[in-house]
Amino acid sequence: MPKAQFEDLLKAGCHFGHLKRKWNPHMAPYIFMEKNGIHILDLHKTAVKMDESAAALKQIAKSGRKILFVATKKQAKQIVGDLVGNVNMPYVTERWPGGMLTNFPTIRKAVKKMTSIDKMTKDGSWDNLSKREKLQISRQRAKLEKVLGSIVDLTRLPAALFVVDVMKEKIAVREAQRLGIPVFAMVDTNSDPKGIDFVIPANDDASESIKLIVGEMCDSIAEGLSERKSEREKETTDKKDQKSKSKKSPAKIDEDIDEDEDIDEDEDDDDSDVADAIEEDEE
Repeated sequence: MPKAQFEDLLKAGCHFGHLKRKWNPHMAPYIFMEKNGIHILDLHKTAVKMDESAAALKQIAKSGRKILFVATKKQAKQIVGDLVGNVNMPYVTERWPGGMLTNFPTIRKAVKKMTSIDKMTKDGSWDNLSKREKLQISRQRAKLEKVLGSIVDLTRLPAALFVVDVMKEKIAVREAQRLGIPVFAMVDTNSDPKGIDFVIPANDDASESIKLIVGEMCDSIAEGLSERKSEREKETTDKKDQKSKSKKSPAKIDEDIDEDEDIDEDEDDDDSDVADAIEEDEE
């Protein structure tokens, strides 16, 4: 797993915080200094926290569970959508639907409704609808796709939540905390790190900073998924080998029987030789 490099974090501008007057005192352990009225984050601590978060996400992905990414701010939407989509993880980039975690069954019903509309368009029932009904259903489908299209494969609650800006996504963070779901987050100097399980102190406004950190998390997830796949393939081959060893082929069994018969014949010959020798001695 690649380690976070100090130079890469510096080039991406991960160290730039907010104005001093906007800071949150709970972020003091992660602040290195103040320059021109702006707080500068300690990138050494950022690198350590990134590695910890990447290792934890790798283990979650290796176990086969899902990680939900949340990033609805303008500069993060496209980046998160592209990077997270490559590792087949669910993400929310439009807006957070209230109760998505705490009222998950209702969200699943909305997703099923979207799939039912898709089935309707494929069978003959779609042609029986009027133009007005088709237009209403199409608009409803587009609205659902925009909000829930990226979480169609999320059939159960996620094992973890990754948030780009904890202040903007405070509702999502609150729902995850209520359900005991671990929260990974990029936390800037104006945010409160309390309640966040894995804090990554970094600039959550710069697109390069978001791209670097989310990219490393996705790389770790991809590594975990590949290890899971290789382990499952190894288990499958081991099971096949055990089955093949436990079952002998008929030809092998026949060979064993023939060998046993040869041994018996040799033993009979030896017994006859011994009997002949005894008779000769008696004579």
